[in-house]
Amino acid sequence: MIDTDGYRLNVGVILTNRDGKVFWAKRVNQNAWQFPQGGIKAYENSKQAMFRELYEEVGLTARNVEVLGNTRSWLRYRLPNHLIRYHQRPLCIGQKQMWFVLRLTGKDSDINLDCGKTPEFDSWKWVDYLYPLQEVVYFKRTVYETALQELQTLALPQTHQRETVRISR
Repeated sequence: MIDTDGYRLNVGVILTNRDGKVFWAKRVNQNAWQFPQGGIKAYENSKQAMFRELYEEVGLTARNVEVLGNTRSWLRYRLPNHLIRYHQRPLCIGQKQMWFVLRLTGKDSDINLDCGKTPEFDSWKWVDYLYPLQEVVYFKRTVYETALQELQTLALPQTHQRETVRISR
């Protein structure tokens, strides 16, 4: 779904483990890493889309995770001009995302990158909470900073909350 401003409705997932690390996944056949994310279908609300994307991309269901919270509002990023498909209608200029933070309650072995029709990721690892900020593609960085900052107190165990997200604007 694309809104009237040209932003595709989307969800993003920050999946944490008990140690306060976050799930970081490598896109298939690329040297690009990101959090799981995906579009919202017309018949879904954002939470339903989050669970569908979580299963398709990571193989996890509601039985494997605890939902800790989500961002208060939609976060947007605009695509660079060279990635906008100007010939497609409706025109999509970027993404409008609701971000969720989850905690894995199952085991690492529950993660399966081959559950969707076309796998998004071919590798994954647990990384420090702030690590994605230095590695994510530049046009998503501000959204990642905002989501990580807003969801930090929910995501990190008390012992790890000494780390703080510094917005670099």
